[in-house]
Amino acid sequence: MLRVAIIGASGYTGGELVRLLSTHPDVTVTAATSRQHEGKPLSSIYPHLHQRTDLICTNPTSAQLAELADFFFCAVPHQAAMALVPGLIEAGRKVVDLSADFRFRDIAVYEHWYQTHSAPELAATAVYGLPELYRERIRPANLVGNPGCYPTGIILTLAPLLHAGVIDTRSIIIDAKSGTSGAGRSASIATLFCEINDGFRAYKVAGQHRHTPEIEQHLSDSAGHPVTVTFTPHLLPISRGILSTIYATLTTDADEDQLRELLHQRYHNEPFVRVLDRGEQPATQYVRGSNHCDIALTIEERTNRVILTAAIDNLVKGAAGQAVQNMNLMCGYDETAGLTQVPLFP
Repeated sequence: MLRVAIIGASGYTGGELVRLLSTHPDVTVTAATSRQHEGKPLSSIYPHLHQRTDLICTNPTSAQLAELADFFFCAVPHQAAMALVPGLIEAGRKVVDLSADFRFRDIAVYEHWYQTHSAPELAATAVYGLPELYRERIRPANLVGNPGCYPTGIILTLAPLLHAGVIDTRSIIIDAKSGTSGAGRSASIATLFCEINDGFRAYKVAGQHRHTPEIEQHLSDSAGHPVTVTFTPHLLPISRGILSTIYATLTTDADEDQLRELLHQRYHNEPFVRVLDRGEQPATQYVRGSNHCDIALTIEERTNRVILTAAIDNLVKGAAGQAVQNMNLMCGYDETAGLTQVPLFP
């Protein structure tokens, strides 16, 4: 059994990792760290984990971390991760980092949007953990930067069309909506019940969201040239889920079925991407609790635009589930191990 540790286990992503890994046939979670909840049973922080785990939250020093496990999920905030991950890699451990610290090849881009990077050499060798695009790079990797929640659904949806060159890359508009768990578990006025309930609003408008350069980096890879997008996120009064609606001008006379076939060709063997049929639309409630990404495509003929919609659970395919998927690839396990849960509905 692979010994696995979760650094920062008391956040939503950490709790979701424990939930998923509790059904994994090849791993055992040996450590869950939390400075805030040191000494407490993890199941007292997340009661839904009662009788699923007997883990007690610990607060080891950086020097002690590497002895706790063979594989690490780092679920701590940006900047905190870059201080911990180098020591684990030096000790011969494998790591999936769920912060943004190891998602960018260009350190200058990271430092422009986040802060000074203390481990740029390691960041340059990390692999971006989107299995459907980079599976063969992930398999031999020791360090994977797990994608952000918004970028996951957006990149998966646009990549096949960009690779085929059927849309104008100057015309891409992304309108995405997320549940409040994407903001984390820390108390914040912006996510109080009275601030969120019965409301709906945009935030980080006009290219201010930190996921923008991450989205552009990998859309540019798919297109083969730089891509700039207009990305506007919104906050929904729901606990989890992301729905992204994407608009782009067509550069082809291909009809809707032909474009949908591009998605089918790219993803027909992918266990977690579901391309919907004509007339169907994804919804957050149809992927809730699962590692699926549902995608739909429609052409608006009068404007010559394609409209793409995608839904994921931001805590699963957008975070913990994708991290487990990456671990499976890095360790030679069945890619779907621990991730075969059917979505919860209603």
